[in-house]
Amino acid sequence: MATTPRNQRPSTATPSSAPAPDPAPPESAPAAPASAEPLPERPARIGRIPIRDLSPAQPEGRWDAKAFAGEVVPFAATVFREGHGLLGVELVLTAPDGAVTTRRMAMGAAGSDRWSTEAQLDQLGDWSWIVRAYSDDWATWLHTADIKVEVDQDVDLVFAMGAQLLEGRKGKVCTEARAAFLDTSSPGEARLKVAHDPRLAREIGAAPVASLTTESAPLTLRVERERAGVGSWYEFFPRSEGAKQRKDGSWQSGTFRTAARRLPAIAAMGFDVLYLPPIHPIGRVFRKGPNNSTVAGPHDPGSPWAIGAAEGGHDAVHPDLGTLADFRWFLGQAKKNGLELAIDLALQAAPDHPWVEAHPEWFTTRPDGSIAYAENPPKKYQDIYPVNFDNDPEGIRAEVLRIVEHWIAQGVTTFRVDNPHTKPLDFWEWLLGVIYERHPDVVFLAEAFTRPAMMRSLAGAGFQQSYSYFTWRNTKEELEEFLTSVSTETSAWMRPNFFVNTPDILTEYLQFGGPAAYKIRAALAATGGPLWGVYSGYELFEDVARPGSEENIDNEKYEYKPRDWAAAEREDRTLAPYLTLLNQARREHPALRQLRNLRVHWSSDDALLVYSKTIESEFVRSGRRDGVIVVANVDPHSVREGMVYLDLTALGLDEEAEFGVRDLITGQRWTWGAENYVRLDAFTEPVHILAIEYPRGV
Repeated sequence: MATTPRNQRPSTATPSSAPAPDPAPPESAPAAPASAEPLPERPARIGRIPIRDLSPAQPEGRWDAKAFAGEVVPFAATVFREGHGLLGVELVLTAPDGAVTTRRMAMGAAGSDRWSTEAQLDQLGDWSWIVRAYSDDWATWLHTADIKVEVDQDVDLVFAMGAQLLEGRKGKVCTEARAAFLDTSSPGEARLKVAHDPRLAREIGAAPVASLTTESAPLTLRVERERAGVGSWYEFFPRSEGAKQRKDGSWQSGTFRTAARRLPAIAAMGFDVLYLPPIHPIGRVFRKGPNNSTVAGPHDPGSPWAIGAAEGGHDAVHPDLGTLADFRWFLGQAKKNGLELAIDLALQAAPDHPWVEAHPEWFTTRPDGSIAYAENPPKKYQDIYPVNFDNDPEGIRAEVLRIVEHWIAQGVTTFRVDNPHTKPLDFWEWLLGVIYERHPDVVFLAEAFTRPAMMRSLAGAGFQQSYSYFTWRNTKEELEEFLTSVSTETSAWMRPNFFVNTPDILTEYLQFGGPAAYKIRAALAATGGPLWGVYSGYELFEDVARPGSEENIDNEKYEYKPRDWAAAEREDRTLAPYLTLLNQARREHPALRQLRNLRVHWSSDDALLVYSKTIESEFVRSGRRDGVIVVANVDPHSVREGMVYLDLTALGLDEEAEFGVRDLITGQRWTWGAENYVRLDAFTEPVHILAIEYPRGV
């Protein structure tokens, strides 16, 4: 990173208008000193004190790094200098309202030259920050004094130099110390004791003795609202809630009014975001039947993602669900239950969408004259036409912006975007940038299960949240690598949402893992990241897949699926109480609502995954440090036992400390230390979620 040095040497190059230099001296004359020659000009790429590799930052500096309100953000930079002089390094933060905060940075492992600090940012908007480094002349002198006084070397000279550093300082302690240093009748040890007086350290700390001050170039950190980075999502199909089958085999669809009856139960489980798949009219041409069959019966409702029919397109509500006014009423009911409503933004069209007739240029026409439907070979989606964003980019952009603005006007503040990786990245950069400028509280979740470069670039370009590979990371080794990656490597701009399942994803782990697998995956998702989600039916252990696929049999994408929630509760075959405990733990422990604080620990068993999350006391409203340790048996078919080895310094504890832990699921308590025996039975409680009972003052 280029820097802007404060004490850069002024240029000595001769300006073009200067008079010609004197003739060369005779051979007998002494050579002129080299400094008499003009120095060649070179652009400064580094400051007097090098400051490099600043974080948080996005690769290439193309887009700004991100945080959410209340997030504890680690700031770091590599800072070093020539020789043995000691450095002081500071983080200087400028809030959107112009307020400036300075925090001292500390060096990590000795010799690493990596300096860091943390700051909790709560003001929305763009923060500016720099790293300031300087030669810490006082610390350098004190280090030298310690060495020389011990061996009785140049003692008076050393203290004369120390007095020189304090010259002109008006503080009482500094004045007294300077006089003591110049008292040559006083032993060196006595004068050194004065130099180490804590009062002197505080007085100098308030105004360091600094030189060669250098500042990095400024970086920007965008702070978005808390819901952009923290949330418990619940997905359900409103048409299934209250749906009834008639005697003739036809169905009476659920509506927004009947679906609202489910809201209190969702809120009671502790979820705070309710996500609805597309609520628009569904195409009739090439409508899909049960289990994605290409033949639909007269009573099959079709896939909500096949958007558009005679009743309207992306700005319309499916008439079976109600009217636009009914939607606004439903949104209000969700808010009354503490639920923020997220709707689907799926930029595609059914063959009978109004766009197809009005704007055929928005699609791809094949050589035979037909419009290309969506394919992901060998999968075919004959009921969906993908939009070609290159045929009329301005027209398409205007229409999509109109649609998003339309739903924002209804009160929607969160969009789950279907398959954004199949649309151009520059389109998303434009759209999300415009929406942020107009509506900075709006959140977009990218449903992009695709290659890492595209996933990360979508997040970088503006998506506040992203689906991730969590769904397919199941072994201890896979999870350790994944959790470390998302909490460190990409956390400056990518916020993973740990959905445990979706209408399209029922992994083999869930298909064959039984109730234990459902507990394990929910516990890991709820504690591993501040964003997680479930698709309706998860709490009922729905685990039967369509043969040869990762989709549920009788998939709700293609048919109504009413569920008897009351019967499941009566018969005690629901995971709802467990999900409630997980969300309660997230509310009570701020450490679980952070992403960048996850640390993986070690265990002796290859199925015992161990990680922790902590947050320092200065960032907790209660004023006490908060920490949680998670130990999970990721094998849903067995009992696992072994030793858990904790890095207690990562927990904010002494290496030899003993401390209490309380299981947030069972309520049991134990005394733990650096080494602990654990036995986890997958068929009872496969996961420990342990709150650390910190001693007071920690």
